[in-house]
Amino acid sequence: MARRTWAQRFHPQKRIAEMNSYVSYFRPEIDSMTGYTPGEQPKGVPVIKLNTNENPYPPSPGVKKTLASFQYEKLRLYPDPLALEVRAEIAAMTGFSVNNIIAGNGSDDILTIATRCFSDARRPMACFEPSYSLYPTLAGLQGTPCIRIQLTEDFEIPDDTLQQARNANLFIIARPNAPTGNLFPKAKMEEICAKFNGIVLIDEAYADFSRDNCLDFVRKYPNVIISRTFSKSRSLAGLRFGFAVAHEKIIDGMMKMKDSYNVPMLTQKLALASLWDRSYFDTCVAKVKTTREALTLALRDLGFKVINSDTNFVFAAPPIDAKNYFLDLKRRNILVRYFPAARTCSFVRITIGTPEEMTELLKVTRELIGKN
Repeated sequence: MARRTWAQRFHPQKRIAEMNSYVSYFRPEIDSMTGYTPGEQPKGVPVIKLNTNENPYPPSPGVKKTLASFQYEKLRLYPDPLALEVRAEIAAMTGFSVNNIIAGNGSDDILTIATRCFSDARRPMACFEPSYSLYPTLAGLQGTPCIRIQLTEDFEIPDDTLQQARNANLFIIARPNAPTGNLFPKAKMEEICAKFNGIVLIDEAYADFSRDNCLDFVRKYPNVIISRTFSKSRSLAGLRFGFAVAHEKIIDGMMKMKDSYNVPMLTQKLALASLWDRSYFDTCVAKVKTTREALTLALRDLGFKVINSDTNFVFAAPPIDAKNYFLDLKRRNILVRYFPAARTCSFVRITIGTPEEMTELLKVTRELIGKN
């Protein structure tokens, strides 16, 4: 059989036909996974958007001023690959050294870096369920087995957690948990950190809205990583900035694994400006917490089962079918989040909006459940 010429082998139309017949070039684990499903991002029609846990208030005045004065011609240059200035400010805020801090393109970037560093086909990851659905997705991308530990009926940590997670090398725990919103007892978390034979990454995306945090564990346990984000409490979800705090040796290893310029220049500048506006940050967090408590009481008065929340959302089971409630709200241009899995299908997750948005939500809810 004659050898094909270069033109025959690489003719564009032939290559397109081959791709259309779909001979997969992907790794088997990528082919078989579904990927992460984010909350709906509406286009066109005005809605009350309560489905992706964004902050209802704008970024700080300092962020606005810094953005307005930013010299756009600097965008031709690469950003600081180490994000030293913003890491130094975070170090000062948290009481750690800059060598204990790594910056990321959102806290999802931190989670990705950690998964790459500490898990593979022979080193499983553990996580709770229900929790942030990105965790098993990251395990799938890395080709690592994921040990999913079911929370109790009340969405708390089961007593045999350490036994179930014994073969894992990385244990990612959201505290406060998402989508349930509850805060696992700190003593239970410390027991896991002290006894788990691997890395414990505590995802504190919502810690600024909670009663306490686990940042002090970094000083006591060299296997602990704390990750944070600016998406929730600092109103910068569109900017993508997160960071982690850990032992110097952990940070050194994670720095090897991060992308070369993983935090854009403008992101670094605006994240820094946000950190300088402490009073604005405190005010916005307090308003969200006050609105959260008011919404919790109002929903319970309407017959909802509401999990006590330490986040900027509530996880609530309506007195009517949860999926129908979610769909009926959507028809009224109010978006909340519905999770169809068996453990969560009787609940909806509602982001805390402005008091005016919560008033409209409650008004529509009363109509839908017949308590107008």
